[in-house]
Parts: sequence; structure tokens; C-alpha cells
Amino acid sequence: MFSEDVRTHFTPVAGYCNTATVGIPPRAAVTTLRACLADWERGTLDPVAFDDDVLRARTAFATIVNTTVDRVAMPGAASITAGLVASCLPDGARVLCAREDFTSVLFPFLADERLHVDLVDLDALLDAVVPGVDLVAVSAVQSADGRVTDLDALAAAADAAGVRTFVDCTQAAGWLPVHADRFDVTACAAYKWVGAPRGVGFMTVRDGVDWLVPRLAGWYASDTPWQSCYGPPLHLAPDASRFTVSPAWFDVAATAVATEALVDIGIERIHGHDVALANDLRARLDLPPSDSAIVSLAMASDPTADLAAAGLVTASRNGLTRLSFHLTNTVADVASAAHTLAPHLGP
Repeated sequence: MFSEDVRTHFTPVAGYCNTATVGIPPRAAVTTLRACLADWERGTLDPVAFDDDVLRARTAFATIVNTTVDRVAMPGAASITAGLVASCLPDGARVLCAREDFTSVLFPFLADERLHVDLVDLDALLDAVVPGVDLVAVSAVQSADGRVTDLDALAAAADAAGVRTFVDCTQAAGWLPVHADRFDVTACAAYKWVGAPRGVGFMTVRDGVDWLVPRLAGWYASDTPWQSCYGPPLHLAPDASRFTVSPAWFDVAATAVATEALVDIGIERIHGHDVALANDLRARLDLPPSDSAIVSLAMASDPTADLAAAGLVTASRNGLTRLSFHLTNTVADVASAAHTLAPHLGP
């Protein structure tokens, strides 16, 4: 059931099973964006007031990933964080990645000719986290098929081997309980499960990560950005906000509302809701349960026309039909998807 407290924030969107591509925002986030546009049109924007939205968004996201606000920054897209991490590794550093991973995790490391990148199958990744590897970079949840990385095992293996860690939480934060402090750096593009506008992203930096340099530092990397806009000396914030880039004001205002809505509902409850719907679909299709909010299916025939006729919004990724369930989904969506997809499933 779609509980009343969830309805306070979100409206069910019949047939939308595509949060892994673009999340549906809470109603209040859209209202906030419209208010920003109206103020912009009237010439009544107060740019300084958006600082409060940045802090609200960082604070709420810290709760979502079980860290503290001083360890959260807002640098934009996840690949920006990955690129920053890559640029701060020493020449010849050995980076371990999963070959199936999303390219925004892989390309920043592969594009840096100073680095040596080892690509292994995701199933073999944990065993490859050994002394001699300088960094392991992986998604918490795979975009293509929804496989969930064993984050506890990853953190333990990396700590034991003395390996730095970068985890992309884009397909995890907002539904999967994540403990960001177990990793050196995490990243999250917030327009999926967090329900923020596209263009907003978060990163977390664990205490003691002194090798990460704020190479993208601009005026907003200061803890007093409006008072240190011009000239030297360098004045960086003492916490992770030194990695925050100049904020996209309207989007950040909506993100503050979106993240607070998730905190109000609670990630454990969201996890239970999302995975239950995904496993309901799997059961209806005679598939074993999983630990993911994403269901990716190999099809014997193309279901595109039938999905459209049923009003179902899904995605095709890496040859699979992908469905992803979040706070605007109900059991009715699961029933419709099962009925529509069953005739197309492979043997």
C-alpha cells in the first residue's frame, strides 16, 4: 500500500517504473522550483538565501548516507567526483574497477593515462582487492542490472589491504542503506532515487583523506564565500564543503526539499517498500527474490509495444528490460508489469 505519510510527499504515478533513469520528485520540490522561477522573473531573487538550501541539502543527504554534514559536498555530476579522485592519484597508481560498471565510474580513470586500470568482472572484484591496488572504484548498485555490491565486504577488504575506496552511490542513495564513512570518497548524482533536479550531485569524504585536493575550488569552496570573492590568499572551508562548486541555485533549493522528504519517510522504510515491490514482480514471473529495487530481465521477444500500450515506463539497458521501483510505485504497477512482461520472457 501507498501509506499516508508517503502520500504527504509523493503522488503515485501509474506505470512509472523508471526511477533508475529519472526519479519523480516530491510535490514540494516542484513547488519550490516554480517559486524560484517566479522570483527570477520578478527580479526578487535573493542569491545569499540559497546558502541555506545548500546547507539543508547537505545536512539531509548526510542523514541519508549515515554521515555528518561536515563530510558532505555538492560538486555536481558523479563523474566530476570520479575525475577529481582520478586526478589526485599518484602517477602509475593501480585502479581496480568492475568491467560492467557505468562509464561515468570507468571513464575518468581510463582517460587518465597516468593510471593503470585493472578491469575484472564484478563477481571477482572483492577477491581482487589486495595489497598493491591503490584504489578500488565501483558502483554500490549496478545501473544495468541492479546488482548490489556487498559494501560491508568491500569496506573490510579495502581496509585490510590498505586500498583507497571510491563508491558511486547514484543507484543506491535514496533507497539502499549506505554508510558512507566506510569509504574514502562516495559520489551520488541526485536526480534518480533522491528525486532532485538533474545537475545536482553529492560527494562524501571520510575523515583523514588528506590525498584529495580541491582542484575544482572556486568562490564557493570557502566557508565565507560572499566575503572572500576576490583575490588571494587562498581561503578554503575546513570541511568537505571545500569540494562544493558554485551551486545551481534553483536546483539546490528543490534538492533541499527532496532530501528532507526522504529523511522524513526514512531510508529503512523506503528500502523495504522498494525491494518488496521488486521482489513481488520477480515472484509473479517465477524468479527468485533479490536484494535490489531494480529488476532487469532478458526477453525472448520485444515487449516495447505492449509496455507502451499498458502505460508502463521502463528502460532498456545492456540488452535487458529494466524496471525500477520507488516511492511513486504501487502494487498495481507490479501487477500490470507482470501481466505485460510474462508473455515475452525467455525460457
